[in-house]
Amino acid sequence: MILLGDFSLVDEKRGEDKHIKADFLFEVSWEVCNKVGGIYTVLKSKIPQTVKKYGENYCLVGPYFHSKVKGEFEELIMPDEYREGTEALKAMGIVPHYGKWLTEGSPNTLLLDFQPFFARKDEIKRGLWDHFRIDSLNAPFEFEEPVVWAWAVGVAIESFFRRYTSRWRIAAVFHEWLAGAGLLYLRSQKSPIGTIFVTHATVLGRSLANAGVDIYHKENEDNSLLDTMDFDREAYTRQVSSKHQLEKACAHNADVFATVSEITGIEAEHILQKKPDLLVPNGLNLDNFPTIEESSIKHRVFRDKIYHFLLYYFFPYYHIDIDNTLIYFIASRYEMHDKGIDVFIKALGKLNKELKKEDSEKSIVAFFWVPTGVRGIKPEIIENKTFFKDVEDSLKDNAEHVMWRLLSTFVAGKPIDKDTIFDKEFLDDIKRKVVRFKRSETSPPVCTHDLQDPNDAIIREFMKEGLNNAKDDKVKVIFYPIYLAGADGLLDLAYYEAIQGSHLGIFPSFYEPWGYTPLESAALGVVSITSDLAGFGRYIKQHMSEECPGICILERMGRTDDKVVDMLKEKLHAYSMMTKKERVNNKVEARKLANKGDWDLLIDNYVDAQNLCIERHFG
Repeated sequence: MILLGDFSLVDEKRGEDKHIKADFLFEVSWEVCNKVGGIYTVLKSKIPQTVKKYGENYCLVGPYFHSKVKGEFEELIMPDEYREGTEALKAMGIVPHYGKWLTEGSPNTLLLDFQPFFARKDEIKRGLWDHFRIDSLNAPFEFEEPVVWAWAVGVAIESFFRRYTSRWRIAAVFHEWLAGAGLLYLRSQKSPIGTIFVTHATVLGRSLANAGVDIYHKENEDNSLLDTMDFDREAYTRQVSSKHQLEKACAHNADVFATVSEITGIEAEHILQKKPDLLVPNGLNLDNFPTIEESSIKHRVFRDKIYHFLLYYFFPYYHIDIDNTLIYFIASRYEMHDKGIDVFIKALGKLNKELKKEDSEKSIVAFFWVPTGVRGIKPEIIENKTFFKDVEDSLKDNAEHVMWRLLSTFVAGKPIDKDTIFDKEFLDDIKRKVVRFKRSETSPPVCTHDLQDPNDAIIREFMKEGLNNAKDDKVKVIFYPIYLAGADGLLDLAYYEAIQGSHLGIFPSFYEPWGYTPLESAALGVVSITSDLAGFGRYIKQHMSEECPGICILERMGRTDDKVVDMLKEKLHAYSMMTKKERVNNKVEARKLANKGDWDLLIDNYVDAQNLCIERHFG
C-alpha cells in the first residue's frame, strides 16, 4: 500500500535565525546559467534567500557553454580558494570559470568547460560500473554529456577545497541525475564533503507517464502498479536504464536524499527503492509579485487587452457578449496527457453542451498557451486586425469632435441621437469600414497560427469534442501556439500579463512532480485548478479548507479519465456560475494561499537537508 503524508517538512515559522551547520555550501545543477528546464526557475528564485543564509560561503556550479553565458554570467578574477589547483584541472581538460550569476542576489558561480575532459568519457563510465554497477556501455550522448560534466564537478570541488576540508564542514547539493555523477565521484573517493541529492522527478516515472501508464491505478483493493511493477526491468524496456540506475545510485549513496514533493517521494520510495529523508518543495520569491490591490488593477488592464483581441478575433464572424465572457486558460509544455490537456478539452466539450442546454448568458473563451511549431499567424487574423484597427482609428480621430457635439447637445437641451452626434459623412465611412471588417466565413479559427503539423493533436481533440467556435457555442477555444513574449503581433502580452488578465487557470496534470503555474497564478491573484497528482496540488491541499477557495484540487489519483473529465466539467461550470463578488473573494484567497509557497518560508527545508547532511557526514 502507498503511505501518504509520511514525509518531513519544516513548520511555518520563517526561520530567519535557523542555525547553519555547513561552513560552505555548493549547489550543483546542469541548469546553472543554462536555461533548459524548470530547475532553472527553482534555482534562480531561491538564490536571494540562500545568499541571506550563507553569504559568500555559497557557490553555484554549472556547465560553461560560451554561447549561453552572455547576459547570464559575469566572469571575475579567480579567488584564492579556487586558484590553487586550477592548473592541475586544466591539465586534465577541466577549465573553470569563476564569477557571478547575473540575477538577484548575485551569487558566486563556478562554470566548468568540460569539453576537453570528454576524452575521459569511457574511463568515467567504467568508474560508474566498477563502483556503482551503472550500465552505461550503450548510453546515448544525452546521458554522456552531463555525466562527464558532473564527474568534472566532483573532481573540481575536491581539488579546490582539499586543503579546507580538515577545518571546514562542506556540503554539496546535487540536483537531478544530470548532476549525480559528481556526487558519485565524491563517494567513490571517500571525500570529506557531505552530499545531498535532490530529485525533481524520477526518470522512469516520467517515462511511464509519457506512455500513459498510470502507476497509481489500483489493480486490486490493496495494490497499485507501484507495488507490483519491476522497475529495474521496466527501465530497460523503456530504454532509460542508464539514467535510472544513476539516479538510484545517487539516492542510495547521498548523505541525504530529498524530493520536491510528496508525490515524487511516493514515486521514489517505490521506483528508486529509497524513501526520501525529507521534502524540499519549490517556492517563489513573492517580494517580486504584486499585492492583491495591485493585482486587481492589473487584472482590469490586461483583461481589457485580451477583450480587445477577442473583438477582432470573433466580431468579423458574429457578436459575443464581452461583458459576460470569462477567460479560462491552460499554459504548459505540449504534453497532451501528462499536463492534462486532453481531459481539459473533453471537459470543455461537455461544459459547452451543458451551457447551451441551459441557454446560459455566460460565454467562456479558453486559451491554450501551449507552444509548438508554427509557420506564421493566419492571414485572415492579420486581415481582421488590420480592418479592426482602421475602424478603431477612425473613432479615435473623431472622438474629440463627437465629445464637443455631445456637450453642445446637452447644454442646448436638444434630443440626443446619431444625427446630432455624428456627421453623415463619418457614419457612411464607418459603415463601409465595418462592412469590410465582416467576413462571410461562419466561424473564426480555433488556432491563431498555421501549424507545421497538419495533424495536430490539440486541433484533432477540438474537432472530436465539437469545439469549432460555432456561433451558438458557449465555449470558444483559441489555441495560441507561441511563447507569450509581450510582442507577438496579436495579444502582445507577456506570460504573467496574460495570466493576470484571465479569470481561471486550469492545470489538471496527470504527471507533475511540482507544477509552478498554479503557484504563479495564485501569486498573481488568479484562481486556478490543479490536481492531486501534482506536487504543488498535494502540498497546498494541506493548507486549504474543503471548499477550496482560490485554488481548487482535482482528485485524479486512482480515477479513470472519464471520471476526471466529469469532475473537471463540474468545477468549470461552478466557476462560470459565480457572481463577481464570489470571483473576487476567490482571487483574494488565491493570493493568501500563495504565501504558503514563499521561499522565505520554504528555504528552511533546504537548510534542514543541509544540516542533516552535516550531522550524518561529520557526526
